[in-house]
Amino acid sequence: MAQYLVTKWFGCFLCDGTKIIDSRVFPPEAEAISQRLAKVQRGEVLAEEKDLVGDKRVRVSEQRQSPLGKPGMFDSSFIVPDATTHGRELMHEVMVGLGRLRTSEPLAKDRNLVQAIRGLDDLIETSNLMNERLHEWYGLHFPELADHARERRYASLIAEHGERDGIMKELSLDFESMGADMDSEDIESIRGMAEGLVQMYERRAVLEEYIAGNIEPIAPNMCALLGPNLAARMISLAGGLQRLASLPASTLQLLGAEKAMFRHLREKKKPPKHGIIYQHPSVHRSPYWQRGNISRALAAKAVIAARVDQYGGEYRGDELVEQFNSRVDDIRKRYPQPPKKEKTAKGPRRRQRRR
Repeated sequence: MAQYLVTKWFGCFLCDGTKIIDSRVFPPEAEAISQRLAKVQRGEVLAEEKDLVGDKRVRVSEQRQSPLGKPGMFDSSFIVPDATTHGRELMHEVMVGLGRLRTSEPLAKDRNLVQAIRGLDDLIETSNLMNERLHEWYGLHFPELADHARERRYASLIAEHGERDGIMKELSLDFESMGADMDSEDIESIRGMAEGLVQMYERRAVLEEYIAGNIEPIAPNMCALLGPNLAARMISLAGGLQRLASLPASTLQLLGAEKAMFRHLREKKKPPKHGIIYQHPSVHRSPYWQRGNISRALAAKAVIAARVDQYGGEYRGDELVEQFNSRVDDIRKRYPQPPKKEKTAKGPRRRQRRR
């Protein structure tokens, strides 16, 4: 029977079946144990584990311990702590200390990036709502402005001039507006909203620049394959680069299409073929019957890029782009025409007898 290496919160153990062959029990000091458990959570191999295994050929109970042996399932419920030295009070102190250690650790760069992307999404949603409200409100006074300015330009003109006469002069317009006149008090209220919207657009631009500048060093391969914006949004949807690198290609392909997937499972609707990956030009510019295959090929390459970026591999962005483009060309040659729809055979109608 194979020997298994097992690590508990109070020590490391080498087991043969339900028998403990050798062990390295941690000293009953809360801080020392917390530091060891923090290393375990970061995926590191403990010195006690290396010392316990030595040159032996063993199996391990965690993926983290794979440098020491082949991982496998093992029931270690028979290993319990000594209540006199490693009791409940010590375990409580250890867990509190572990929480303090992990929360005080420096944040990974992609964690800040995830929050920045989510903040940008909130800004985009809020600015779009305010933009609609501004159009509806100011449109009562000067509806024709929507034909000559959009988004940030629209808001900045209102914030600067307020009255339509000043805007028409700046835009060199000469016609009679269909809008109604407004009191100066109403115009000032609209200008205040427009000024807030302009500031929001400025904040969006700063945040977009921050994201574009920080995604390149974190995920160069993903940026080469997907572009900075799409790569950043995929990392955000997955909750971080580490989790993205652990996902299968099929899950990455459907990131952002969770609602459609649940509708498929619950109401038996058609399953989605792609999620946010649809934003890639090779997907959304292709005919509808090719998009599923292309998004599947792109997801497969994106997973490879994410894993290379996460685990510090060499830059392979150009190679992945070339392989993906070759696959896209192959798909377009294979499926140049849309699939023919199958006609359902209808049987002859029977005439009902009249009574």
